[in-house]
Amino acid sequence: MKALVFGGTGKVGSAVAWDLAKDKEIKKVGIVGRHKDALEKTKKWIGSDKVSTHVLDLTKKNETKSLMKQYDVGVIAVPDRRRSYKVVDTAIEVGLDIVDMLEEYHLRPDPYETEGLEVPKGMTLDEYGDWLHNKAQENGVTFVDGMGFAPGLSNVTLGEGIRKIDTAEKAIARVGGIPSKEAAQKHPLRYMITWTFEHVLREYMIKLKVIKNGKIVEVDATSDREPFRFTEFGKDEELECAVTPGMPSFLYTRPQLKEFAEKTVRWPGHWQGVATLKECGLLDLTPLEFEGMKIAPREFLLSLITPKLKPQKGDTDVCVMYNTLTGIKEGKKIKIEYFMWDEADKKNGISSMARVTGFPCAITAKFLLTKEIKEKGIVPPEDCIKGALYDKFLEELNKRNINIKEVSTAI
Repeated sequence: MKALVFGGTGKVGSAVAWDLAKDKEIKKVGIVGRHKDALEKTKKWIGSDKVSTHVLDLTKKNETKSLMKQYDVGVIAVPDRRRSYKVVDTAIEVGLDIVDMLEEYHLRPDPYETEGLEVPKGMTLDEYGDWLHNKAQENGVTFVDGMGFAPGLSNVTLGEGIRKIDTAEKAIARVGGIPSKEAAQKHPLRYMITWTFEHVLREYMIKLKVIKNGKIVEVDATSDREPFRFTEFGKDEELECAVTPGMPSFLYTRPQLKEFAEKTVRWPGHWQGVATLKECGLLDLTPLEFEGMKIAPREFLLSLITPKLKPQKGDTDVCVMYNTLTGIKEGKKIKIEYFMWDEADKKNGISSMARVTGFPCAITAKFLLTKEIKEKGIVPPEDCIKGALYDKFLEELNKRNINIKEVSTAI
């Protein structure tokens, strides 16, 4: 068994490779990146002779194809859709099963801030999604898209919950990576970078689809703010969440829902700060003229704020999940809740975001290698991690000290 990780030098990609290299059944783990020094540094950190490094420009399709043919499964950990979809397109041509942790697009890639995603001439975004799906099915390829934390754990837990009840009515995923409470005091917006920050701001600005009153509607990101109290795993914290993109597959795979949204969790005060930046136009991408120069406000803001949001020495992060599902079981109203509070692995130097995004992706890659996921085409997490495999998935998470608690309550 041989696994290839694209974006293997990033925090999350390197965590995927680290996890896969620890598996006795996996004989080789390839890591792909643009810089040899970064690849060698990652290989040294992983500390396994299973790891092979590959310097590769993903725009060079023939070279990418040649490399893919040497492996049995691929994992995508690149930070933008342009490169992500290039890898997907090539993998489907080659016949390589693949799992992608980036934003979950399913069959309908969202049309906003497409990050350079290149669609073949004559196709719309929707047609491109269908074309990839059909092509993957024809070539016997499984492409699990959106498997990580959010999307990923959010899809899998709520998907299994829906299977457990007779009629599902409302599903809300509340998920997010935040700095530890101590670290939050040191950074603007009570936030610390744990994921590509350009992508985070994209998620704050685009429009997205949710289900309201049984209908799919478009809403602004960061709307529908909601405070909640997290009291599981010995914690007692006040948090806030707001609507962001993240689980669009649910719009199509779970159309029976009357209400559905995914919300991003932050410390109190964060969303108010973001709203102020929005109102001031500082998150806009349209260039403005300033003293003879043109500059996009968001790009200027990024240059100012990014250094202030980077982790300082000793800073760690936390990943929080609080998902709720309500519906009917055996004629009675029921509520199912899913809780997770995960902290960074200080011993091995792996952030919580890298753990809860990278490890589910690595587990899914192993399921592809062992043929325990049998669906072909573009497959969302909620439709392939189910039943006995769902139980095994949770067991594998537990082995990595990622614990998800499920609570069912009659209403």
